[in-house]
This record gives sequence, C-alpha cells and structure tokens, in this order.
Amino acid sequence: MTEDALAYVKQRGLGALADKMGIEIVEFSVERAVARMPVLGNTQPADLLHGGAYVVLGESLGSMSANLYAGQGRLAVGIEINASHTRSATSGYVTGVCTPIHLGRTLTTHEISVTDDQGRRCSTIRITNLIKEL
Repeated sequence: MTEDALAYVKQRGLGALADKMGIEIVEFSVERAVARMPVLGNTQPADLLHGGAYVVLGESLGSMSANLYAGQGRLAVGIEINASHTRSATSGYVTGVCTPIHLGRTLTTHEISVTDDQGRRCSTIRITNLIKEL
C-alpha cells in the first residue's frame, strides 16, 4: 500500500455500513485492492454468509478503488453492480480481491473475486462507476 493510498483510506474510511460489517482493508492501490470480512454477524437465517454481504464487500472495494483512481476534485459513484454467488461461506472470513477491468476518463469497471478461508471462490462481483467532476 503506497503512502498516498494509505492516507486516502484513513482519511475517507469505508463508510458506516462497511464498518458495521467488520470489513478491513488489507491492501489498497489502483491496480489491486484487498479486504476481508467476517462471516459471523453477516449471515442469513440458514447461517450462510448473506448474499448482500458479498455485494457490500464488493461495492466497498470497487467504489473506493474507483475513487482513488478518479483523484482530487472528482467523485466516482456506482451506476451498476451484479454478483454471481457460487459457494456459501459458513465460518471464518471471506476475502475480496478487486482488480480493474476498465479505467477510463468517465467510467471504471472492477471485478471483485470473493473467496473463503480455503481459497474457494464464493462470489464474483462486477461494479461500474461513473466519474464526475465535483
């Protein structure tokens, strides 16, 4: 994590929802952002990680990455997100790895791969952000 990226994350934070869900940044740059989230406290009634929790992790990573890329005086806002859940996490942590698919002047698209503690993919999220001038 570069000093600028670290300062950006500390100054901006991930937001109240991400904080409530226990999301922690592990690595953060324009090229790759990694965060983890506990399963405990983020489950549905069947004790599986809630599908919406995967999406919150993905959107938190994708939006923060897009905003770091956008830079000063610009704001990236999500305009589309989708998720495919392929496995259910039931304990431990899940880890999201966010990588850019497209970094343009006005649009960014990121893919977030979410895996369980055994490295098995549980969800794949794609988010597109619109970059606007402040």
